Order: sequence, then C-alpha cells, then structure tokens
Amino acid sequence: MAGIVMGGIGLLASILVSLPWGESHWLGIWLAAACIAFLLGGALVARQIVRRGHSRYWGPARKFLLCLCPALLAGAVLTWVQWTSGLASAIPGMWLLLYGCSVLSASTVTSAAITRLIAAMGGLFVALGLLTFTLPAAAHAAMLGLGFGCLHILFGVLIGRSTHAR
Repeated sequence: MAGIVMGGIGLLASILVSLPWGESHWLGIWLAAACIAFLLGGALVARQIVRRGHSRYWGPARKFLLCLCPALLAGAVLTWVQWTSGLASAIPGMWLLLYGCSVLSASTVTSAAITRLIAAMGGLFVALGLLTFTLPAAAHAAMLGLGFGCLHILFGVLIGRSTHAR
C-alpha cells in the first residue's frame, strides 16, 4: 500500500510540474512530494507492522532505512550543490539514479519473498536515471513521473500481492 500511495504522490507532482505555472516551481513541487511520500510511506509501513503484530519486523525495517537513507542524503546534498551551481538539469537523472541505488542497497535486507521485486525496482530506477541524463530537459518531468509515480505504483501492487500470498 505504501508504494501505491507514494506513486500517486509522484504522479500528482508530475502533473503539477507539467502545468504552465508549475514549470518554474518544479524543484519545490518535487521536493515537497518527496517529503510527503517519505513520511506517508513510512507511516503506512509502520502501521502495517503494528497492525499485524509483527514486532520482529522492526529490526529489518531499521536495516532497510539504514540502507536507503545514505543515498537519499547524498541526493539531498547534491541537489543543493547542483541547484546553486546552475546545474539543475542534472537533478532529475541524479534523483532517479541515486534512488535506484538506495533501493538496490535496501533490497539486501528485505524478506526473501520480495527481495527480487525490490532489486528489480531499484534496477529500473537506475536505468531511468541513466536514460534521463541523455534526454532533453523537457522530458525530465515525464521521467520523474514514470519513476516515482508509475514504478512505485506497479511495484506497490506486485509487492502487495507477493506479501498477501504468503
């Protein structure tokens, strides 16, 4: 469920940025969307752990965050560096690439049932990031929407089916 909600937020950000008034505010829109998605996604995962009474999952959840957060922090720092250096056109590709790397890293501490799914999602984010670097800036909002919107929704559904099948 968390992935689907995060994907919906990503799609909404992509739509807002594509509107005429949103183009000049793309960075603020995406940063706000990232913060909201991180908080809501985390809250939904925590709620699911508590609701199922699986206190044994707090350890793996902590390890997942410890694998995920360093690359996200690097992305935040590099976003500021690129923005202030006039290299804003590199930010979307960097976000997708670093997010993919963080998800790939985090896949190593997930349950066996979803490790492949998480790793595949991370790999697709990496590929989208690399592709985004080759595309004109006009395509960047669509690439961010494809990654942070569509991939999150797709893998949210796949992971949900996988975990409910057990």
